[in-house]
Amino acid sequence: MDSLITAAARALAAGDPLGALKRVALREDAAALALRGVAMAQLGDLERARDLLRRAARAFGQKEPVARARCALAEAEIALVTRDIGKSLQTLGAARALLDARGDKANAAHAACLQARYLLLVGKLDEAEKVLEALDASLLPPASLAGHALVRAGIAMRRVRAGPAREALDEACRAAQTSAIPAQMAEVERAAQLLDAPVARLLSEGRERMVRLDDVETLFASDMMVVDACRNVVRGGSVLVPLQGRPVLFALCKKLAEVFPGEASREALLSAAFNARDADESHRARLRVEIGRLRKVLQPLAGVSATGRGFVLAPNAKSVAVLSPPVDGDHGEVLALLSDGEAWSSSALAQALGVSPRTVQRALEALGERGKAESFGRGRACRWVATAIPGFPTSLLLPAPLPGG
Repeated sequence: MDSLITAAARALAAGDPLGALKRVALREDAAALALRGVAMAQLGDLERARDLLRRAARAFGQKEPVARARCALAEAEIALVTRDIGKSLQTLGAARALLDARGDKANAAHAACLQARYLLLVGKLDEAEKVLEALDASLLPPASLAGHALVRAGIAMRRVRAGPAREALDEACRAAQTSAIPAQMAEVERAAQLLDAPVARLLSEGRERMVRLDDVETLFASDMMVVDACRNVVRGGSVLVPLQGRPVLFALCKKLAEVFPGEASREALLSAAFNARDADESHRARLRVEIGRLRKVLQPLAGVSATGRGFVLAPNAKSVAVLSPPVDGDHGEVLALLSDGEAWSSSALAQALGVSPRTVQRALEALGERGKAESFGRGRACRWVATAIPGFPTSLLLPAPLPGG
């Protein structure tokens, strides 16, 4: 490795892409192409960066597998940033294994961080934690340590654990300050701001207020019966009643909880569960059937009693609360992912949420009609972004195990 390549690599490690380009901008050898690719990525020209890294990998050839693996690692990092959850990330595991086997422990550890970040993105929190637990963090440079801590913070936020999230963000802040890379320091600062911002609306006894993540954690630890409209779960202490696949039952439960301790009229319940404006006898018969099913699933937490006008919730707890997304409207989970500020393809959104591409496409079209999302590009190059990024984190809407799980 010649002196210019060494100097360019040191400049990139210090977060000085322009300094690196001054040394290798006119060179076409494999090492120079790879360093130019990393420099362009740091400058934000990700398409150019991806092209340079692929050219570098081809130039290295089969005789330099470690260098090719490093190029694959850099390309995978770009794929994460651009939310291109596809082929580039599928090769990340193989690149990590090769780097580890060839003794490049630092880059292998960085690859593990990227794997954990990808798993966090698609909601596989248990797998992400296993990757981090098997990783020797002492091998990571400060820049990678900050990313490692950010992944831990993200996992904690998805699991509604404010304390561990705050500790991880403090570590990320210290590592980012040591690395002195402006973009990374800004990323950590944004994450810290999100932790202190409202995450949901809490309705209890007729009063509604915005709550932060630590408030939600306290709520989940209490004995209060909580109807969680962010994840379609009803809980009371350690008892969980999941209703994700039963939207009618959840709609009825939510309406009963919203008016507690009062009664919900049959008309209001029919409107909430079936969107029925003019209820006939068939609607009323179906309502009786669904209320019977609701009584059965809620039995560990509450009863449902009939009144002259409708039904009333009879919880085992002293009080009931409804936890709702920060903004009204459907498709909150899609908007939650778009709200990270990155441009997403519909296929990447479908993979991250574990639903069909057509389901995501319908959601995007609905959000676009309401002015909450917009697209650019066509065909495979079509990407979607949130038109206005909400000033709150949306971790309660993203894929994750049930709270307390």
